[in-house]
Amino acid sequence: CDIGNAAEFYRIFQLEIGEVYKNPNATKEDRKKWHSILDKHLRKKMNLKPIMRMNGNFARKLMTKETVDAVCELVRCEERQDALKELMDLYLKMKPVWRSSCPAKECPELLCQYSYHSQRFAELLSTKFKYRYKGTITNYFHKTLAH
Repeated sequence: CDIGNAAEFYRIFQLEIGEVYKNPNATKEDRKKWHSILDKHLRKKMNLKPIMRMNGNFARKLMTKETVDAVCELVRCEERQDALKELMDLYLKMKPVWRSSCPAKECPELLCQYSYHSQRFAELLSTKFKYRYKGTITNYFHKTLAH
């Protein structure tokens, strides 16, 4: 689930760099360019080396507040930066609940807030990122939200 969610965030990062919310008809070359820009920036800022296929170590390093801050340096619109930061913040608040074997004991305060966080996460995906999620979300995000 972590790897799938990280891959989805990685795709969102690329699409935000390319401002797909403004121009959804980007070419394959444009998308490759955004991928390259993101890889170079993450290598420079986060020491994250580009990989061919998402793995656990890369996913763990990618899914941090520091990474989303670095990605936001490449996103021009402040409103989009805020949406990305909020999306990652919500994800990081929900993660301990679905990673825990007993969330009621290990993270009770996060468990109480989980429903609110998951609703807000879904709302963000369906409004700010509707170019990617036209009424549907990926299986990985669905599992995260429905936990």
